[in-house]
This record gives sequence, structure tokens and C-alpha cells, in this order.
Amino acid sequence: MNVLVVDDEGIVLESCRKVLEAEGLDVISANSADEALLIFEKTLPGLLLIDLKMPVHDGIYLMKELKNRNIDTPAIVMSGYSTEETIKEADSMGACRFLPKPFTPDELVEAVRQVLKGENQ
Repeated sequence: MNVLVVDDEGIVLESCRKVLEAEGLDVISANSADEALLIFEKTLPGLLLIDLKMPVHDGIYLMKELKNRNIDTPAIVMSGYSTEETIKEADSMGACRFLPKPFTPDELVEAVRQVLKGENQ
């Protein structure tokens, strides 16, 4: 299964790639919401892992754009800004899980497994 990881921080993209590939998943990386939208023109990932706060267009923008295009890929939203407001906003856009940064490899794997099994938080 393809997992699209969208984050403006290279270290997060690389860390997620290593952890998820070790779990047998194929990882596609995008460093912006706009790059992620271009990827969706070519392929349909089975799961999204989206950073909430990014320059230019944030994770909520990406989720709105995907919804407008009738793309219903399950999404895990991650953020270092885990306020009640940001969690509600991500949830209202259809996020399956909210993963506060920083997270451990085990927390990432558990969140991905739960979403792939259809278990929302």
C-alpha cells in the first residue's frame, strides 16, 4: 500500500519513510500541500499522513482540496500544535486520527495500523 507523507520538514519525511517502509508500506513524500495535489493527479495513495502547519498551504487546505475533488483517502493529521481547536478542525475535515508531534516510531506505527484496520480515535 502507498502512504503519502506530507510535511515541510525533511527530517520528518525521512523518519516517517524509514519507519513505514520497515512495516512493509510504500512511502511517497511531498514537502507541501501543492506537491501532494500533484501526486494525486498521478496516483491514489491508500493513506495520507499530513502535517497541519506548513508554509503557503496547510494540511487543512490539502484536506479541503481533496474533498472538493471527491477524494476520500483516509488521513492521519500530525502537528506540533495539538490544541483542542486544531484537533477539532482536522476532525471536521475528516481526519481519522490526530498524531501530536513529536511522536515515537511506535506511536506512528500504531496510528497507521489502527487507521488501516478502520479504527478511528
